[in-house]
Amino acid sequence: MKRTAAEIIREYGPFSGIDSVGGVSFDGRRVWIAAGDTLNSLDPESGELQGAFDLPAHAGTAFDGQHLFQIGEAVIRKIDPETGETLATIPAPGDGADSGLAWAEGTLWVGQHRGRRIYQVDPETGAVLRTIESDRFVTGVTWVDGELWHGTWEDDGSDVRHIDPTTGEVLESLEMPAGTGVSGLESDGADRFFCGGGDSGMVRTIRRPKRTAAAS
Repeated sequence: MKRTAAEIIREYGPFSGIDSVGGVSFDGRRVWIAAGDTLNSLDPESGELQGAFDLPAHAGTAFDGQHLFQIGEAVIRKIDPETGETLATIPAPGDGADSGLAWAEGTLWVGQHRGRRIYQVDPETGAVLRTIESDRFVTGVTWVDGELWHGTWEDDGSDVRHIDPTTGEVLESLEMPAGTGVSGLESDGADRFFCGGGDSGMVRTIRRPKRTAAAS
């Protein structure tokens, strides 16, 4: 496994009204921040909050290109990103112990925090399609260019890991600075990861490692 120090590019917040970040997502324009009882939108260029929806937003957030998905309590809500309306709900596989959330391959990928695993879930029924085991508490989950990454935060250590989605093997690790945790994770589809900062109330951007032609 290749280990490198995470390069923090930018920090957002802390923000008024956001005491803790439980999940983050990116829809191509806005960063979405799950903050307990609200789902907030952030302009990543200006760093300003643009608005919020009042809904349970306790853990991971995902975007499928049209709709947001949000873990709240023991369910995953499908949400209209323009109105905040809940369009459908499915059970969350961890029954309240869920963490990160991502969209890829037409399915949802759900982190289970203390269960140290990631589930691939049918977005219509909530049925578990695949389980990937980890050796660390799993926080955020994201996919980018066919790569599965997840955040960890356990004791005083936190990193962002690229793993093999079939075996769960850790391929590389971006280690966060001491005292800096990852509570949610999302790729911008290019060279940045957005990382929730837990009780700091902040969101940090770290650099995704560059790929050479041979490694991509």
